[in-house]
Amino acid sequence: MAILEQKSTSQQVIELENKYGAHNYHPLPVVISRGKGVYVWDAEGKKYYDFLSAYSAVNQGHCHPKIVNAMVEQAKTLTLTSRAFYNDILGKYEKFACELFGFDKLLPMNTGAEAVETALKIARKWGYEVKGIAKNEAEIVVCENNFHGRTTTIISFSNDPVARENFGPYTKGFIKIAYDNLEVLENALKNNPNIAAFLVEPIQGEAGVYVPSEGYLHKAKALCEAYNVLFIADEVQTGIARTGKLLAVDHENVKPDVLILGKAISGGVYPVSAVLADDNVMNVIKPGNHGSTFGGNPVAAVVAIAALEVVQEEQLAKNSENLGQLFRSELNKYIETSTIVKLVRGKGLLNAIVINDDERSGTAWNICLALRDNGLLAKPTHGNIIRFAPPLVMTKEQLMDCISIITKTLKQFEI
Repeated sequence: MAILEQKSTSQQVIELENKYGAHNYHPLPVVISRGKGVYVWDAEGKKYYDFLSAYSAVNQGHCHPKIVNAMVEQAKTLTLTSRAFYNDILGKYEKFACELFGFDKLLPMNTGAEAVETALKIARKWGYEVKGIAKNEAEIVVCENNFHGRTTTIISFSNDPVARENFGPYTKGFIKIAYDNLEVLENALKNNPNIAAFLVEPIQGEAGVYVPSEGYLHKAKALCEAYNVLFIADEVQTGIARTGKLLAVDHENVKPDVLILGKAISGGVYPVSAVLADDNVMNVIKPGNHGSTFGGNPVAAVVAIAALEVVQEEQLAKNSENLGQLFRSELNKYIETSTIVKLVRGKGLLNAIVINDDERSGTAWNICLALRDNGLLAKPTHGNIIRFAPPLVMTKEQLMDCISIITKTLKQFEI
């Protein structure tokens, strides 16, 4: 423990990571050392509003006492058995989550990317064993500008050159179509009997918080039903009350055939992800087909139960819906006379502003540095877009304070 007890300045921490850590991220230069609720503090003790929530993993706020206490108590009792044996917590978690989200079965994993990979495997196996697709001919339809993770298979159907370049050869079996376009989706489905599934984000988060046209998800699900194709919703970022409903698909009363969850299903306290489906889909998975040493461990299970209970008990979906409307309304008032911001878009407390500048200009990055200096942490995506996703435990008063910080900062960059 001696090494952890050594106090370091922010600059020392950054230099340490740069020297010993792989350079697979480009963090904003701020070193967070403590968090509580909607706030974080840096190594020097400066306080900030967190407006990223660890990419929507910390919906319940930093270090929520109920979730942390559940983790600590379970960690004192039993942490890991692997799935070679039963543990006395997993079944309770599976029942709780299945009843909450309305599915027959849950397959537990650890990270969002693992859950996506799990869903892809389930869809292919279902395609062969239930739909009757010829061996090794199954295809899955995905959307352009998607973000589902960075595993080898997932980057194979990404069109982000940074994620893809020099990582080939790529996995086959994926068809990319335009997002929010029902015509191209139907054309892809009706002419190809080998399609097993359609994988989609209800809102494309990493791409810049692109919200599809009203009715898109409902009609896409209907098309999947018409052509006997599984509808897979990746709700790793949009789920768990982030968009103003428990799930983003709930805005259109859509029940996916396969639901992918991660991030805030643990409140950001522990790596937890899950794939849910009904028996007619999930029962294709047999012993030995898929697994994870840590997936479904007792700590993960109690953490997920606590995190989901917090969402219900504190009515976080309702708060997200109300504060999201307020946020976009107030930002739109500013945008009416702004030269630096083109628009604000989003649902609930998953929002983004588009900066009126070239993607390569660095303006959005500089705005985020200024936001940091003014006490609010956010990060650009795709060059000229800034994503805003605070913890859902935020109050109206706190949100108005944040809007004041954001507009004050933007004024520094007006032409």
